[in-house]
Amino acid sequence: MLTISRDDILNRLRADNPWWAGPIDPLRVPYSLPRRAYFQPLCQLIRAHVRRAVVLLGSRRVGKTTMLQQIIGEFAQSAELGPVLYASIDTPTYTDLGLAQFLDLFQAEVPHNPEGPRIVVFDEIQYLKDWERHLKDLVDRFPNTRFICSGSATAALKRRSEESGAGRFTDFTLPPLTFAEFLSFTEREDQLIQLVEREGQFPLFRVRNDAALNAAFIEYLNYGGYPEAVMNPAVRADFQRFVGNDIVQNVLAHDLPSLYGIQDIQELKRLFNAIAYNTGQEVSLEGLSQTSTVAKNTIQRYLEYLQAAFLIHVVRRVDESAQQFKRQRNFKVYLTNPSMRAALFGPIQEDNPAMGALAETANVTQWLHSDDLDNLYYARWNTQGGGEVDVVMLDPATGRPRLAYDIKWTDRPADDPRELASLTHFARKVGGVPLWCSTKTRRGVVTYQGLPVSLFPLAVHCYALGRIHVTEERVIRRLEPAELLDQLEIPEGATQ
Repeated sequence: MLTISRDDILNRLRADNPWWAGPIDPLRVPYSLPRRAYFQPLCQLIRAHVRRAVVLLGSRRVGKTTMLQQIIGEFAQSAELGPVLYASIDTPTYTDLGLAQFLDLFQAEVPHNPEGPRIVVFDEIQYLKDWERHLKDLVDRFPNTRFICSGSATAALKRRSEESGAGRFTDFTLPPLTFAEFLSFTEREDQLIQLVEREGQFPLFRVRNDAALNAAFIEYLNYGGYPEAVMNPAVRADFQRFVGNDIVQNVLAHDLPSLYGIQDIQELKRLFNAIAYNTGQEVSLEGLSQTSTVAKNTIQRYLEYLQAAFLIHVVRRVDESAQQFKRQRNFKVYLTNPSMRAALFGPIQEDNPAMGALAETANVTQWLHSDDLDNLYYARWNTQGGGEVDVVMLDPATGRPRLAYDIKWTDRPADDPRELASLTHFARKVGGVPLWCSTKTRRGVVTYQGLPVSLFPLAVHCYALGRIHVTEERVIRRLEPAELLDQLEIPEGATQ
């Protein structure tokens, strides 16, 4: 049997690393494609370099490989961090090649000092057995090398990174497209949003056309989470196959079963379909069991797997006094990309009964890259007639609420303040806390039961969150939660 020769391996490496032979053509794909908003934050993390490998995480088809190649183009062109190596581990030519052997070939082909700065990118690294052990060893041996790895089987990367990479790996999450990115990729950002600069503060986001922005928001809910679908009309025309088969099917039928030894794939699919249809709704293990016909003791494990694969995000519940429950019998499950629901069950219009839950889902997805994601809860109680607050942010140090707001896709709160009864009840129970409520188009401040509640259009709020969470200032200075809502232009005075 023939073995793959060193010359064949080098020829493939040369093909995958064209910058070794000459300058990169910025007009070529993927360098010419629009850049994700997370491009610069990841570049900053690579430049900062604290003797750790960066593990790029995210669900399938959110643009991880494209962004990696664009980053490689940036650093290969400037050479500011030395020579660059890229290798996709799933390439057949590289079968049985260890990570250290890639570095030996790299040094032979592009002579350089291995003790000096350089960038090494391993894509689809999950295909190498015990990759985390080998990568950790290389990080220790070559402290000046910037190692970056990624892969499509994100659950595997996340699990191994957490188990074996303590102190050596830094995870960087690339979420689906935010609403701000969606507007930018479709070249509508400047048409719909005006930035009003403010000295010493973030700019205000002023909506130029509420109706057009809301129409774009509905489009985002139906099709907007994946760069390919946004940029390629052919993919969008066959969106159900693109998401349902190429993304969801691959994760549920291949990634998770191979990693966790799941035997009953149909059982996992039934659970995911139940979650997708009920995204944004409060659920329980018993309720999910009845809907999906999956046993309760299995559902908890499946939920953990689906979170590891970045398909869902679970938000925990607090009571009317913002106290957490010792046993979380009820919780909310959100798709990490609202358009997955449209792919599975068909697109929606703005008057669809599911619109409220999808709007709430879209709000949560804008927080996916935020440091505050794990501090987001919702409040629900059954006393005094019951009530619910959709978003409660707790201070991780004190456990007290820093912010509370409701997500609504209606203008009713501006005309009937009784819609805000749960918010004001919660505020009286927990003490002073800023109160907000989203609407469809209305802005202003409504006073109910002696407490002010700021109203803001949901679409521009989602835009603001997605934009602010990746700004340099957001990284340098931890913003207070109220500041994240203060970027919306709300006129002084009450809306009655």
